[in-house]
Amino acid sequence: MATVELTKENFESVVTGNDLVVVDFWASWCAPCRAFAPTFEAASERHADVVFAKVNTEAEQELAAAFNIRSIPTLMLFREKVILYAEAGALPAPMLEEVITRAKAVDMDEVHREIAAQAAEPTPG
Repeated sequence: MATVELTKENFESVVTGNDLVVVDFWASWCAPCRAFAPTFEAASERHADVVFAKVNTEAEQELAAAFNIRSIPTLMLFREKVILYAEAGALPAPMLEEVITRAKAVDMDEVHREIAAQAAEPTPG
């Protein structure tokens, strides 16, 4: 499956409309980003059940700022609209596979319960 180019216009619909989305924040001038691109593309071919998307941080500066992207490449993994993984740096293929496998194994009912419990806690002050 080809990667999806994310913009501020389609970001929300892609992340909310798909169970698992792996997002690569990158820029064309970034050598590590260019080196990571084939690994990212190969993973997208192996995981037809996952949406692989890219955010060009030069073209989408507002989106990069919204996610506080300070270095690239940065990889984020969204599952059911929850960020399960966010880390700067290009991952070797085996580590990317492990991140995806672990994300698929997460009990999202438990994650949503934890989020709800945290939201219900009174704020100090």
